[in-house]
Amino acid sequence: MKPRKAMTLAFFVVLLSIGYFSMHAAPTLSDENYSYHGDTRWQTNVTAAEETAAAEGKPIVVYFWTTWCTYCEDYNREVYADPAVQSELGDFVKVAVNLDDDGSESGRMQREYNINYPPQHVIITPDGEVLVRVNGYAGTEDFLSYLDAAEQRYASGGSI
Repeated sequence: MKPRKAMTLAFFVVLLSIGYFSMHAAPTLSDENYSYHGDTRWQTNVTAAEETAAAEGKPIVVYFWTTWCTYCEDYNREVYADPAVQSELGDFVKVAVNLDDDGSESGRMQREYNINYPPQHVIITPDGEVLVRVNGYAGTEDFLSYLDAAEQRYASGGSI
């Protein structure tokens, strides 16, 4: 083998090795092991959340997120960590839908509420009617305003 060919082959072996090890050195993010749910207890089973909401007469906050979403991390760190938000979320059934999940429930929710990117929140009645949409990131005060608006619409029986 000629030296130039051997050097080219060695270069590609080193390049592929670096790629392989860098991919396996990164933390594995999944719905079960890591999320941007923070200390907030979010259900991940949409059907169970809908049943809980119907039984308790509460609206549902559907949080569409991904592991690669930096604004989802901001929600976790800045909005969900706020005690006022935690208190207000107690009036809702909370369900988190990972947009990277290929499951049928995730796909159904994405299609039903026309969700294309994270983070988004859709606050719905137990029957699935939209009360409020929060597209993108909303700071704590704005998020609290959305929750209040959803509660008022739900109490009055309205939707958007």
